Amino acid sequence: MTAIYVIIQFLALALYGLDKYQAVKKAWRIPEKVLLTFAILAPFGAYIGMFVFRHKTRKWYFWAVVILFLFIHFLLYYLYQILIKAPIAGI
Repeated sequence: MTAIYVIIQFLALALYGLDKYQAVKKAWRIPEKVLLTFAILAPFGAYIGMFVFRHKTRKWYFWAVVILFLFIHFLLYYLYQILIKAPIAGI
């Protein structure tokens, strides 16, 4: 499960890099819907991609989605760790 999550993060990073490359060449671009979907599924990869490639950093809604889902992913990981380390008694 963790390997799949990491692969999705790297895929998001690669998509941001590819879209930046296409933007510089004035070629066909990856739709913003796809980039935003990957920002929801893989906010760490999207966040790193935004900085490494300096891509989509001026669009406020990309910032909002990435920051919101970074927080949600951290929260879900924290809750997962609590449930694994301290399971509810009687279940």
